[in-house]
Amino acid sequence: MTYGPPVGVVLVDWPAQADRVTALAQAGLPRLLLVAPDADPPASVDSNEDWVRLPADERDVAARVLRLTARAAGPPPSHPPPSRPLVDETARLHYRGTWVALSPIESRLASVLAEKFGAVVREDELGRRGWQDGTWPSGALRVHLTRLRHRLAPLGLEISRVRLQGVVLRDGAATPVRASRPNTSPV
Repeated sequence: MTYGPPVGVVLVDWPAQADRVTALAQAGLPRLLLVAPDADPPASVDSNEDWVRLPADERDVAARVLRLTARAAGPPPSHPPPSRPLVDETARLHYRGTWVALSPIESRLASVLAEKFGAVVREDELGRRGWQDGTWPSGALRVHLTRLRHRLAPLGLEISRVRLQGVVLRDGAATPVRASRPNTSPV
């Protein structure tokens, strides 16, 4: 049985076709380099490139082609971006395939808001969770929420103040801003 590459993975003789490798790399195409027995392998770090020294077993070639195909296809569909924001252990907030880095206080505030995504969170709860000793300087919560609001805006997230109730984190695209919303205002 002969194993051939699936559509998209290009087999290239190395180093005889080194110029072709450069063109394929610039085009972003996955390629498997078939390295001549007496040649040095390429020093590439491109994830769309792999190599095997000739003579090679057809099963080895097929396995490398499959791996290149999987890399080119991207992450498996069983891992869609989260539909809710998530703050990880490195103080990054992830949302719909993108992320932003946060300061320690922003991370703690964002964690509370993400846990209760779409629901109003009382300011005293945010303050207790945002500052490790449970006390925060006057005006500090508003300052940090304003910074957080600006940091999360590129992700499509919106932080709004709900008068006399608290603060809410929501998807800005899912909740269009209307001029007649008297009970909410940006932080």
